Amino acid sequence: MRVSQPSRSVLLAVGLGVLLLLWLLLGDRLRFRDTAPDAEARPQAQLARVEVREQTAQDHVPRVSAQGELLPWREVALRARAAGQVAALRVREGSRVNSNAVLIELDPEDLPARLRRSEAELASQRAELAGAERLQGRQLASENELLRLRSSLAQAEAEEAALRQQLANARPRAPFAGVVDRLDVEEGDFLQVGETFAHLVEDQRLRASAWVSQREITGIEPGLAARVTLLDGSQLEGEVIFVSARAQESTRSYRVEAEVANPERRRIAGSSATLEIALPARKAHALSPALLVLDDAGRMAVRHLDDDDRVQLTRVRLLSASSREAWVDGLPEQVRLITVGGGFVAEGQQVEAVSEGGAR
Repeated sequence: MRVSQPSRSVLLAVGLGVLLLLWLLLGDRLRFRDTAPDAEARPQAQLARVEVREQTAQDHVPRVSAQGELLPWREVALRARAAGQVAALRVREGSRVNSNAVLIELDPEDLPARLRRSEAELASQRAELAGAERLQGRQLASENELLRLRSSLAQAEAEEAALRQQLANARPRAPFAGVVDRLDVEEGDFLQVGETFAHLVEDQRLRASAWVSQREITGIEPGLAARVTLLDGSQLEGEVIFVSARAQESTRSYRVEAEVANPERRRIAGSSATLEIALPARKAHALSPALLVLDDAGRMAVRHLDDDDRVQLTRVRLLSASSREAWVDGLPEQVRLITVGGGFVAEGQQVEAVSEGGAR
């Protein structure tokens, strides 16, 4: 049914009255203020909270590690200096020999007889010269005669020395103490001059040879302590004796060698090994590898706080690292490392510092 015109007017009046009553009740709360509220009444922005650890730099001995191999200190292919038939073998393969030990003997043939004749001729020449010198003292021998006798004596001495050398060449000796790694002749073989008859290896000390990258070669010098780790885990101590002055073109790495003692004379020459070189000690910080980040330039850095609790991002250099610990330098000697929350703050931002133990 239709609502009459007076009823509509009544309803409108009632509605306006309700709105007016509400405005009177709430208007004081909703009106704008001409002045800002007190600072104490305003809510303050909450600072980001991070955990920090205060630590002091410690002495650290960085080590450079490189894969390489163990080589004999010396090895040589022994070659015959005289031709002849092998009369006797004085050593066997694998034998350890002292320096100057006879290795094989060649048939000397008539060398001993020729040497005895030369020795007799030499003695005769010396006696004749001595007699002529006595006669000259009494003016009974000329100067020319003395010169002739001295020339003959020198020739006899040279012939005698040559025969002695030929006889020594028929009995070749070890130039140094070591192991006869290979023997290439048998009794009855005929050797030509220059033919190899044995290989001698010195294994009482070894050379550890490895290639070090150009990034790690800085600071490596002869005289630094070195350690060689074998595949079975055993270790040998040594000292760096050589660092190449030029990098290899293909790999841009440098050859480094260390002298390693092998007092037990273990048969390890030619085996693979890890060479660790101890660099000079320096002040550094030990921290978790998880705390290492990259700055905008892609360089390694660490977040820490200054005295005003503002975040600092300092570039560092990695000295050594493992799965549990990294050693870096470049940080202040006393530093407040951000250990938790560093990923949520930016450089220069002020934060609320909480120690790892929970105290502010």
